[in-house]
Amino acid sequence: MPDWSALLDRRGHRPYPLPERGWHMTMSWLDLLFAHWSFEPELVRALLPAGLELDTFDGRAWLGVVPFRMEHVGPRGLNWVPGVSAFPELNVRTYVVADGKPGVWFFSLDAASRVAVRSARVGFHLPYFDARMRCEEREGWIEYRSERRHRGQPEGVFEGRYRGVGERYQSEPGTHEQWLTERYCLYAQDRAGRIRRGEIHHEQWPLQRAEAEIETCTVSDGWGLPLPDEAPLLHFVRRIDVVGWLLTPVAVKNQ
Repeated sequence: MPDWSALLDRRGHRPYPLPERGWHMTMSWLDLLFAHWSFEPELVRALLPAGLELDTFDGRAWLGVVPFRMEHVGPRGLNWVPGVSAFPELNVRTYVVADGKPGVWFFSLDAASRVAVRSARVGFHLPYFDARMRCEEREGWIEYRSERRHRGQPEGVFEGRYRGVGERYQSEPGTHEQWLTERYCLYAQDRAGRIRRGEIHHEQWPLQRAEAEIETCTVSDGWGLPLPDEAPLLHFVRRIDVVGWLLTPVAVKNQ
């Protein structure tokens, strides 16, 4: 089991200070692929709620498709429950700023745990969806399949395999990969339309270059963002341990 509290001692890489209140939950992200495609900013900006500003790099918006698996998911002291604390997950995300803090906006979070999906939808106002998923390692490749099966929501499938290549490294300040990965909060919108922020903390991402063979990827189609016919920017992470805080309201304009 990771030493969760010890994570807080390693914070020099953060772009802003840790929250002053106590952290609430834990999770470990394993066998993770960052696959990123660029879009015209106007296409993505039109899908964001009022109060969030689209974050761009070199004048382009970026959409990430992120398959991985989770362990140790849950509140402090209750992150070991079978069938709830470990499951595959796949995110579709873009990058935003609110109140001066850069973070992540999720279009969807597909997960293979019905309990986790319902808990996150109610407790964290996040667009979690039921999915049928499989994640296995074979001969050094992570073989991954996800099929969204949530009533009333668009279908979406990811099928392929991926692996890390080369040595692990940490991104350098000002680089594109640092901009994509080193983000320490997420944004969500509650039922009243208010923007909320969820803070997280972890060590700096231990990245590897990656290669992937993606057979099908329609997980962003339902949000009006079919992926362009171009090779994605790929990174792999074997493991990172994370602590998180409860969401808090954000004072933003037009809210």
